[in-house]
Amino acid sequence: MLLADENIHGGIIRSLRQIHIDLLSIKETNPGLQDENIIELAKNTDRIILTEDKDFGEWVFAHKTKSISIILLRYHFSESEQDKNHI
Repeated sequence: MLLADENIHGGIIRSLRQIHIDLLSIKETNPGLQDENIIELAKNTDRIILTEDKDFGEWVFAHKTKSISIILLRYHFSESEQDKNHI
């Protein structure tokens, strides 16, 4: 079960849903939600945060947040530009 941060591209969300991944999208349900509220939502719904934002890791370590998992997506600029042209 994933919780996609607002910065996750719609193509990634669609692809994950096509392979039957249970995914809740902040962009679709709560645009503008603050990071700390996203963390609380993930904890309360037992979801892993999917994000491109390094701030989540820093926030979790700085506040010693426990019981939360984060997947940080990183790719080269050329890959993200190519993805935008095909979706």
